[in-house]
Amino acid sequence: MQRHPVIGDAAMTEPAPDPQLAAFRRSIDNIDAALVHILAERFRITQAVGAYKAASALPPSDPGREERQIARLRKLAEESDLDPEFGEKFIRFVIEEVIRHHEKAREG
Repeated sequence: MQRHPVIGDAAMTEPAPDPQLAAFRRSIDNIDAALVHILAERFRITQAVGAYKAASALPPSDPGREERQIARLRKLAEESDLDPEFGEKFIRFVIEEVIRHHEKAREG
């Protein structure tokens, strides 16, 4: 995994009217930056998977795995007190983007 600069260094938080709100916003900014780095790493790996699938003449999509992942992540969302509908929408969006990349890799 690639090392990234300290996440808080890149925060672009506007000063908040009070210290507690400023602290919350710094935390949110750090989490948002971490999410971007994690998604970038995930897509680096799935692009390698797409290249492998293309070279191995495998289909770009695996509906069985996708449904198992959605069910698994819905359960994780519930256990984490996150709306499982939101969790499912999010992972479906990611899966659709991955499949699009895999289709592009297959084309050439």
